[in-house]
Amino acid sequence: MASVPSLASSVHQRVADALAAAMLTVGSDGADTSPRPAGWGDPMLRRSDRADFQANGILALAKKAKANPRELASTVLEGLDKGGVIEEIEVSGPGFLNITVSDRAIVETLAARAADDRLGVPLNAAAGTTVIDYAQPNVAKEMHVGHLRSAVIGAAMVEILEFTGEKVVRRHHIGDWGTQFGMLIQYLLEHPHELDHKADGGEEISGEEAMSNLNRLYKASRTLFDSDEEFKTRARARVVDLQAGDPETLALWQRFVDESKIYFYSVFHKLDMDIQDADVVGESGYNDMLAETCKLLEDSGVAVRSNGALCVFFDEYKGPDGNPTPLIVQKSDGGFGYAATDLSAIRNRVGELKADTLIYVVDARQSLHFKMVFETARRAGWLNDDVKAVQLAFGTVLGKDGKPFKTREGETVRLVDLLDEAVERATAVVREKSEKIGLSEEEIVSNGQYVGIGAVKYADLSTSAGRDYKFDLDQMVSLTGDTSVYLQYAYARNRSILRKAGETRPVAHPELALAPAERALGLHIDQFGEVIADAAAEYAPHKVAAFLFQLATLYSTFFDQCPVLKADTAEQMENRLFLCDLTARTLTKGMALLGIRTPERL
Repeated sequence: MASVPSLASSVHQRVADALAAAMLTVGSDGADTSPRPAGWGDPMLRRSDRADFQANGILALAKKAKANPRELASTVLEGLDKGGVIEEIEVSGPGFLNITVSDRAIVETLAARAADDRLGVPLNAAAGTTVIDYAQPNVAKEMHVGHLRSAVIGAAMVEILEFTGEKVVRRHHIGDWGTQFGMLIQYLLEHPHELDHKADGGEEISGEEAMSNLNRLYKASRTLFDSDEEFKTRARARVVDLQAGDPETLALWQRFVDESKIYFYSVFHKLDMDIQDADVVGESGYNDMLAETCKLLEDSGVAVRSNGALCVFFDEYKGPDGNPTPLIVQKSDGGFGYAATDLSAIRNRVGELKADTLIYVVDARQSLHFKMVFETARRAGWLNDDVKAVQLAFGTVLGKDGKPFKTREGETVRLVDLLDEAVERATAVVREKSEKIGLSEEEIVSNGQYVGIGAVKYADLSTSAGRDYKFDLDQMVSLTGDTSVYLQYAYARNRSILRKAGETRPVAHPELALAPAERALGLHIDQFGEVIADAAAEYAPHKVAAFLFQLATLYSTFFDQCPVLKADTAEQMENRLFLCDLTARTLTKGMALLGIRTPERL
């Protein structure tokens, strides 16, 4: 089905056409009345508390044309094609237009949305291919609260962009290479049974067990590395073997990667995120490209040798000493830095994957690194006007005290502990409320999972990515306020009404007059497509969260003020059930785009 134009876009087009026509004729003494192209000038339409919409652009256009703004507004009004959409329009103040749409137009537009599985949300005709780099844990290291934002924000952007028609390639750039693997591999070589576990007998090992094994081995190898010079020498030699592709060394390295994936996937499963092996392309995936990347940069003059290292210099980026801060692509000892890997990844994603947009969901503290990497890629010609790279930088997760989130002992908070506690708290809330509707134990457990994980995700996604936010589980699982639990309960209450309606089905009745709460709800639902388009264009999932919270709030007002099952007439009941049903569908689709489930009973 074709996309459904929103009421705002329909009104905007009518006012813009009338304004273009008016600008050809209206003027006062000394006014410039020369012909102008059709569509000249933006009416600057916005929602208003004085009417449904207000057009504010006439004042600025009148000033440009040296015309009287009220006279111009009146001329626009006279030439406006209401087209059954606009019920009432008036000139206000110095030249604003206050516009009210008809009840019929609201219901007919919503009915067109309801008839479409996509709720009338358009597909982007200019959609291309986007690679999103997100959820980047490190092999043989535990995931902590710092990994939460990259995973949650990235997954939401994948869903939003795919819904708008973009081809999205997921990339999980895991840390699976580096000098620490020499230490780990050498220790495992000398203690070959350290990673033995029941999985070797064909049984599955849990993520917690996998991480416990890795933690134990890491601590033991680090202790030996720090205390035994001979072991340290052997470990450093093992790094050389790894980089040279020695089969035995690579086989042991692969064991660490495989063991870590068991753990990674268990955490992502807790987060209700689907991650496939094909999407995991770590630092090691670009090893074969590093030397060529350096050669291309050096041959083109983009990078130069400085004290033996291959560097890219920037006038605008300076260190504390006032000297330019270079991007080191290759170290003086021949080793490759992170920049070489990141630049090789750009070459791969643009050249092989044919991406026209690269999004990196990475901590804001790495902004300087990515600015220099992107600028280097532009100088090399790998990024250009047709291919862009964007860092979707995110802020820090804070504790209730406003400081970086730590345990009482000052340690980094393990992500699995945080998620488990969220589910535990949410399950307690669900259990307390379940007696009224008689949820089974199975429903209590599954709903507790959905509510707890949804609470964590929503708290993150309802905040603009670039801002820090406080991690407060008490607030996150609250039934009131801007929380996912509030939205999930609004959805569940909505579905309960539809079940209680029995044989009466939702039916749109454009001929009926709407109560103020019905109008407000309907006008808000109609903005869904525009909100999704904005969120996709600006990489701003918090805009979807804000829309959904307002939707749930308006639905609550509608529920309180407009009896559904006890409506005055059968037609009014059907129409209100229709509003309930479309609200529920919009809520569940919006929440799904954020990676949050909406239980039918809660």
